[in-house]
Amino acid sequence: MRRSRKADEAEIAVTEPDTHAAGIPGVAVALKRSVQKMGPRRTARTLLTLNQAEGFDCMSCAWPDPDPGHRHTVEFCENGAKAVAEEATTARATPEFFARHSVADLDRHDEHWLGQQGRITHPMIKRPGASHYVPIEWGAAFGLIADQLNGLASPDEAIFYTSGRTSNEAAFSYQLFVRAFGTNNLPDCSNMCHESTSVALAEAIGIGKASVTLDDVQNAKLLIVAGQNPGTSHPRMLSALEVAKRRGAKIIAVNPLREAGLINFRNPQTPRGLVGKGTDLADLHLPIRINGDLALFQAWGALLVQWNAVDHEFISKYTRGFDDWRGHVAAIDWGIVETTTGLSRAQITEAAQLLRESDQTVFCWAMGLTQHHNAVATISEIVNLALAQGNLGKPGAGLLPVRGHSNVQGDRTMGIWERPPTHFLDRLQAEFGFDPPRRNGYDTVDAIRALRDGQAKIFIGLGGNFVQAAPDTEVTAAALRRAQLTVHVSTKINRSHLTCGATALILPTLGRTEVDVQASGPQFVSVEDSTCSVHASRGPLTPASPELRSEVSIVTALAGATLGNRYDIDWQAMRDDYRRIRRHIARVVPGCESYEVNVSKPGGFVMPHPPRDSRTFPTRSGRAEFTVSTIEPLQVPSGHVVLQTIRSHDQFNTTIYGFSDRYRGIEGGRRVVFVNPQDIEELGLRDGEIVDLVTHWPGDDQVRRAQGFRIVSYQTPRGSAAAYYPETNPLVPLDSTAVGSNTPTSKSVIIRLERMGAAGSIETSGQQPVGADDHHKEDPEPLHLS
Repeated sequence: MRRSRKADEAEIAVTEPDTHAAGIPGVAVALKRSVQKMGPRRTARTLLTLNQAEGFDCMSCAWPDPDPGHRHTVEFCENGAKAVAEEATTARATPEFFARHSVADLDRHDEHWLGQQGRITHPMIKRPGASHYVPIEWGAAFGLIADQLNGLASPDEAIFYTSGRTSNEAAFSYQLFVRAFGTNNLPDCSNMCHESTSVALAEAIGIGKASVTLDDVQNAKLLIVAGQNPGTSHPRMLSALEVAKRRGAKIIAVNPLREAGLINFRNPQTPRGLVGKGTDLADLHLPIRINGDLALFQAWGALLVQWNAVDHEFISKYTRGFDDWRGHVAAIDWGIVETTTGLSRAQITEAAQLLRESDQTVFCWAMGLTQHHNAVATISEIVNLALAQGNLGKPGAGLLPVRGHSNVQGDRTMGIWERPPTHFLDRLQAEFGFDPPRRNGYDTVDAIRALRDGQAKIFIGLGGNFVQAAPDTEVTAAALRRAQLTVHVSTKINRSHLTCGATALILPTLGRTEVDVQASGPQFVSVEDSTCSVHASRGPLTPASPELRSEVSIVTALAGATLGNRYDIDWQAMRDDYRRIRRHIARVVPGCESYEVNVSKPGGFVMPHPPRDSRTFPTRSGRAEFTVSTIEPLQVPSGHVVLQTIRSHDQFNTTIYGFSDRYRGIEGGRRVVFVNPQDIEELGLRDGEIVDLVTHWPGDDQVRRAQGFRIVSYQTPRGSAAAYYPETNPLVPLDSTAVGSNTPTSKSVIIRLERMGAAGSIETSGQQPVGADDHHKEDPEPLHLS
């Protein structure tokens, strides 16, 4: 059964947060989980080839690998081992398993239980009105999907979603199929994570990718890590930060929570890390209030301008708009800055002095900055700081958005984008002889709206767990259930399979860990990491079932069934030999010339990046652009706090490995909300009390509720709270998105905490909550926070 609120509450144990990451506990957990799920031999066979030059790429993050000659024998982290164990598990979800469990029965279980049932071994279908999934032959599945697609009134009635684990070869084939079908409806997981980054960087420097290499990180004099928890989300980054520290770098951590990974790192590759005191990382932690980053970065800019600590030569030669930006930041209101950030002027100045003293600064960030209403403006402000000091296009300096999925950046490079640039479509037309659709398609949020409103009728997901990853869970689930057909290309069971359209299909695919053999022999695929490095990936294991097909095989077979001989594209040849796909990539994708040769080299190759390589900027003006943005503090009503959704140490995105977040001192459960102790007291609540998290979005009539969360007293800034996703995704309104990128605002949800009564019912006072209309007068009165 799905874990109840009372069961979760009873099992949760809370201890003091850790003050270091990795070390012996990290090694022990990695080995224990791996052996439990894979056994000793499979553990050795997978982990010793993980992230190696002739091995396979880890699916749990996009952190760059060292050069082949500088890799350790053990080139993975604890969470990488967990991710591999989840995929290479010996457990199997066979047709007999689906016969024992109806869809309704499966839906009663939680995400962790679903994931533990193992690899799906056969293609499965749930037909209209049926209660169970049953097996279906591959050919019949492709024929059914093709018939439904070809029966649509318009290609734009189909949605083609992509997860970031998809390889370059599969992504290129997928976007080719979708555009040949006639639509640009290619939403992907980047719409929900780093889309704000892509928009801000493209506008400011002409390319939406990182401008640094791993060497730059290790040789920087100052690293600013903002809105990011590398100890959990990108643990191998800690090794690079340790190298930088050993070479004299300073590190500033900007984050509401003081995370263990940025306090101290005990590198399990070294004696100092295993039995010594490890390496202290962050020289300064700024416990910023949620959504205070834009104000902080502008305050830094004001101080750099005041001190004349800017690179006038770089600004004059390579940029535009500096005078307007200088005038804007020079006039900031320090009262608003201090209120918005929760930091004192002295704290802000101390950090700015480190910026002033560094001529080689790398700015790193992740979801803590990208999922706010003003996310694009915030990231543009980071770019302003880098431009002001000339920290682009030189060693040890630059911009580093740290991606989460292992190939989310590669998917975009290969054309997975609802707003494709004209030059890409022109090359596609020249290569394949058809004119791709030119109108923009649906991104993730608009795809949900289209399904909800009946404008889209088919959803096909290449990987991922869409219903759990997307915002506004109940709205998203209802939208998917309206579809006439839902199709998921997956390795394991997840909630999206149980949120069925009239007809629902699960197409089981090979994982990264498995050997891929096609008609021409063994194949490899390629991926791109956060620093634009592209390299090969080859799995070592026998597939979990002989019925499994690779993503490339599934996509090209579906394309052939749907399109037939349209445009004379040889889908069969691409399926038989992935070198055919890479030849197409070489002629279509900029920077991928000689792709087959370059990606076959040990360690692969680095994609061109004009700002990094030559200080040239492919913007409209031909210069890097300073941007002026207004600080607009969140308006938080009395009795409310601002919630950020976060990841536990025992999960990867929506995949729940277990119920241990040892770095934050949480064991045995996930329904917790971290709240400042003074806020708890002023709200009239108690540490350990069970509450519901409630929000009301002014744009609609719906009160959103996530039930049964244990309050955990935690050192967060006043007015700032945190809780795990996907449990809190129901609180993120579909219409609350970032300006310019349409990314859901999962890091700044205004909520109130409602006390649970002794019998589990909500205590109410009959008074109306802030922002509600007459329809909600039965909701309880909000607790007041001054």
